[in-house]
Amino acid sequence: MNDRVNTRKNGRINVVLNHKQTPHTNEADSLFKSEQDRQKHEILDRFEKELEEYVGLNEVKRLIKEIYAWLYINQRRKELGLRASKQVLHMIFKGNPGTGKTTVARMIASFFHEMNVLAKGQLIEVERADLVGEYIGHTAQKTREVIKKANGGVLFIDEAYSLSRGGEKDFGKEAIDTLVKAMEDQQHEFVLILAGYQREMEYFLSLNPGLPSRFPIAIDFPNYTSEELLEMAARMVIEREYELTDEAKRHVKEHLRKLRLEQEKTFSNGRYIRNIIEEAIRMQAVRLLKEGLYDRESLVTLEKEDFNFDASHVKLK
Repeated sequence: MNDRVNTRKNGRINVVLNHKQTPHTNEADSLFKSEQDRQKHEILDRFEKELEEYVGLNEVKRLIKEIYAWLYINQRRKELGLRASKQVLHMIFKGNPGTGKTTVARMIASFFHEMNVLAKGQLIEVERADLVGEYIGHTAQKTREVIKKANGGVLFIDEAYSLSRGGEKDFGKEAIDTLVKAMEDQQHEFVLILAGYQREMEYFLSLNPGLPSRFPIAIDFPNYTSEELLEMAARMVIEREYELTDEAKRHVKEHLRKLRLEQEKTFSNGRYIRNIIEEAIRMQAVRLLKEGLYDRESLVTLEKEDFNFDASHVKLK
């Protein structure tokens, strides 16, 4: 993936996450020239440090910085009697599962709350079944109730394209119409984030010509690289107080390299990593029980043989 792309199409900021690891203390990008600056901008500093705990997400960090700077400068303008305009902050998240979409939505909700953009900062996560009813008028009622719960926070709709899968006569269209009206009438009272697979989300937006312009920020979440996935696995292993042998690392890395090519459009990224680590821990437990090995080194070591990557196993993930 190339470096960040930040272009405007139909008035929308398109952010591509390249997942390239960059140091937290990048002098060229840092807003902090001194410890005093860091303390003055404590909220930004705290959220940047929180983002550093995750593999990738570097472009989200840049977006957070841009929004923080805009809000901070707006406050300074108010103090001098200058006009401080509001911006619509509804967003589109496009990418495969396990690429950090929900994690980022939760961070954004918390960040906007601390910056006094949102009154409460809660994240309400819903899907089609939470919005679409069974008869005429029921969908609008259900959708309005969900929006009411999200007021003061972020409404996150995963697999949002499912709302248009039934065509013009489907009740999902009623949910979309209700959401669009709320976005217009209550545009500064909540933030709406629509999320889903990239191709499906692009098709969904093409069916609703009025939608793209209502989401000024679009973030693409590409699959992680093999190196990043291995780093993610290493972090998960350390958190659980285990260690990977060098042979196990090579085995996992080669498997991930092949799998990313085979399942590029459906790969579940972080979720898959969590699954294989948790299964390896179970496999290790069975192996140690059979071998009767209970010393510390054996208990913390995950071997190559603890990772079972046969074809049927991969399909189950």
